[in-house]
Amino acid sequence: MREICCGVCGNEVEPGLRSCPFCESALELVLPGQLDLHKIINLKQGMPTVEQALLRLDRELAQARLEHRRVLTLIHGYGSSGAGGFIRQEVRDRLLYLQHRGGISAVVFGEDFSTRSGPGRDLLRRFPALRQHHDLNRGNPGITLAAV
Repeated sequence: MREICCGVCGNEVEPGLRSCPFCESALELVLPGQLDLHKIINLKQGMPTVEQALLRLDRELAQARLEHRRVLTLIHGYGSSGAGGFIRQEVRDRLLYLQHRGGISAVVFGEDFSTRSGPGRDLLRRFPALRQHHDLNRGNPGITLAAV
């Protein structure tokens, strides 16, 4: 029997179901390997200004929707001062605003991306493939994950 995956979260599901038991969405079925759910974006590459980083964030979110990606790991860095940088704060503020407006479904700060924290656990429940993520349980304040 062929394996079938949910087109929203990428989890394997049993044939005949109408909604995914993981993400609870109406099933859009795809075959394994046809869907790359996760993408890593380095927003600090090239030492951009805050405005340039936010423009890139907006472009990458739009591109992720076109590519049917479900989760982005955004590398924004922690800031050269050691107290948290402007890009980090502005990216997180923009993501929280988009979440509030319904533009994205979840935001998990790197320091909360853990099997022990509520936001991290919720994201892992929806997207179990993220258990292989390099930064899981590392408390990395230089990244943020966004469920698109």
